[in-house]
Amino acid sequence: MKIAVMGAGAVGCYYGAMLALAGHQVVLVGRPAFVEAVSENGLVLEKEGKRLTVEVQASTDPAIVHGADVVLVCVKSGDTEHAGREIAPHLLATARVLSLQNGVSNARTLSAILGREVLPVVVYVASRMNGAGVVRHEGRGELELSEHGTSEVITLLNHAGIGTKASPDVLQSLWSKLIVNCAINPLSALMRLPYGKMVEQDGIPHLMEGIALEALRVAEAEGVTVDLKVFDIIRSIPVTMAGQYSSTAQDLMNGKLTEIDFLNGEVVRLAAKHGLDAPINRTLTLLVKNAENAATGVTKLERGLL
Repeated sequence: MKIAVMGAGAVGCYYGAMLALAGHQVVLVGRPAFVEAVSENGLVLEKEGKRLTVEVQASTDPAIVHGADVVLVCVKSGDTEHAGREIAPHLLATARVLSLQNGVSNARTLSAILGREVLPVVVYVASRMNGAGVVRHEGRGELELSEHGTSEVITLLNHAGIGTKASPDVLQSLWSKLIVNCAINPLSALMRLPYGKMVEQDGIPHLMEGIALEALRVAEAEGVTVDLKVFDIIRSIPVTMAGQYSSTAQDLMNGKLTEIDFLNGEVVRLAAKHGLDAPINRTLTLLVKNAENAATGVTKLERGLL
């Protein structure tokens, strides 16, 4: 099959590489430096102590998605609308579009732009770019999506070695992941520490639970029941992934814009919609955005927010 990846970051490159290794024709839309590196050296996957060179096509032109049977949207949440408009003219009527993104609203945003169903996918992978055109797998890799009308997609992914399961309630799983991200991502970013060292600091485990409790109340107001095992997940991640920095931390350290508006910021917006307050999440959002402005040199005026 032809599979297009819109957004050649760590997530898109990892799953694109796995699908290409399974024999599919994979095309990736990325930035010029990525396209140049892949054109010269192929896409390199570092996984389980091996360094594999994967044959894919890469382009800065979204028209490369034309003819794709499956499109994986893997851009940062802040780029979702732009990405949707860019790929819209090039999609086959039969193409399945999947959102492999953080947050709980991206699939809905894409669906409105594309005028078709977009499948929200819960992504559980630790990966990072280890140079232009080089993706390093650091753990996990499974996916979760709706059990309704997705059997062919699930089979495709499983056959590519991507453990994928059907879920009776993907929105619940998306919220569970959002709550975990809200509790961990901004703290790792602001403290510039991996998870293991982060939770060794006084008061941090208690603070993480406070962040999660606020987000949990907002989920309930949205009509989503999240399993309280989410607190066990929050406690376990700093143990099982002690050396990992959050994606928010990696963005700040690399001078990039973060997804904080679609993590803790999403909780703050939805809390306000229901007349609730989320002071810890609001504070963390403001702190990360200020750190982001300092790291990127981008002001609110330059973003067009004023």
